[in-house]
Amino acid sequence: MNRCIRFAAAFCVLLLAALLVNAARVQLVDAHAYGSDPANRRIPIARYQQPRGDILAGGHRVTGSRDAGGQFRYRRTYADGPLYAPVTGFASQTYGSTLLEGTEDPLLAGTDPRLDSVPLWNEITRRQQRGGDVYTTIDPAAQRAAFAGLAGRKGAVAAVDPTTGRILALVSSPSYDPAELAGTGPAAIGAWSRLTADKDQPMLDRAIRQTYPPGSTFKVVTAAAALESGLVKDVRARTASPDPYRLPGTRVSLTNEGPGCVDASVYDAFRVSCNTVFAKLGADTGARAMAGQAERFGFNDTRLRLPTGVAKSNFDTAMGPDQVALSSIGQFDTTATPLQMAMVAAAVGNGGRLMRPYLVDKVTNHSGLTVGSTQPQVLHQAVSGRTADQLQQLMEAVVTSGTGTNAAIPGAVVGGKTGTAQHGLANVGTPYAWFISYAKPRGSAVATVAVAVVVEDAEAVRADISGGGNAAPVARAVMRAVLGQSTFGKLKP
Repeated sequence: MNRCIRFAAAFCVLLLAALLVNAARVQLVDAHAYGSDPANRRIPIARYQQPRGDILAGGHRVTGSRDAGGQFRYRRTYADGPLYAPVTGFASQTYGSTLLEGTEDPLLAGTDPRLDSVPLWNEITRRQQRGGDVYTTIDPAAQRAAFAGLAGRKGAVAAVDPTTGRILALVSSPSYDPAELAGTGPAAIGAWSRLTADKDQPMLDRAIRQTYPPGSTFKVVTAAAALESGLVKDVRARTASPDPYRLPGTRVSLTNEGPGCVDASVYDAFRVSCNTVFAKLGADTGARAMAGQAERFGFNDTRLRLPTGVAKSNFDTAMGPDQVALSSIGQFDTTATPLQMAMVAAAVGNGGRLMRPYLVDKVTNHSGLTVGSTQPQVLHQAVSGRTADQLQQLMEAVVTSGTGTNAAIPGAVVGGKTGTAQHGLANVGTPYAWFISYAKPRGSAVATVAVAVVVEDAEAVRADISGGGNAAPVARAVMRAVLGQSTFGKLKP
């Protein structure tokens, strides 16, 4: 063998070694990245070659799969699509997946390792499991009551079980039918163009992804901060609160919608929703204590997952006294999702303990064997039990003799708080109507359900728009739907 042949042979061996090293790198190191690359069409083609697992509410399947033939063989179907769209999201061969269809996609598609009967067996054999099922915490009766209550108006509803954090209802209006986005043809493309161009944003999940100024519903947090800090010891004692109230360091005076707020007690000021009393209370409590209390109710948390992501509800941590005063009545930069305000009501109704909200009860394999479940967890001790009792007195007075009488349910104890949130340039936008509440059987120490409702485009003249008039009846319908199924369920019509 001459020298040239030896060099050529050595070079070939070197190339072969490089080829083997690169093949090993692709197979062992980069395989996951290539497999999860959205540009890799082999993944969705394989995913839709078999029926997806289903999403269930109240034990009933609200999704399905239909054999449509073609490369992407199985197309997603939805039962009551607009009703459950804020929970399920959509699964589209063209536009990907969102909400539970997105966060639970590995389980629904059959690629989740928890579905393996033998660990790593499917990874080794490249065999695809049948998709598993996702059991949500949604109560269909509460979901339908919330959807019917909004009746197409722009807004959202969130309802939770205060003792566990189970989400009972998540409704966003206007909604859309996720089935329109399934498939790959012109119909799906046209639906996507129409829905994404709609100025009412029907695909926006307003219950968890949209924040609003909470208006007077935030006075629950302000009252909690004043009680926890010791600034207020007796909710029925008169306060030193002028009307109008000049914001600290400014020439701007704050007023009220009605009379009776001069030096009003916290009890009366909460019942008739005096801005002046609570703005001064917040300024006197101070920015640090107010921010700390808001965060114990869940504000400023960027890590909350249901498992779908939740938008951060905001309470500024650095403000001047005038800004603290405005923030304390739910204005300035204070914003909250409907879910966040349902969490506030839930913590009050649960003796001060805030449970972590969750949307998935359990997941199973195709045979029905549970492969994962969610256990209730305490998120924060928002307030002490004594403060929670005092807050319950305030919220229940709103429903018995205040601005929230439209939420009253005969046979049940209901606590609530109304809110009318100004917004837009110079506050010229149609005010948002809010109502947050909880309900429990008489004699019970803790609430059975907590609800938050926001209505963006209440159909009323501006002066008549209020949380009590527009949002409270929706909350009442949701609470009745949940209580009607509880053990005491003997509600009067």
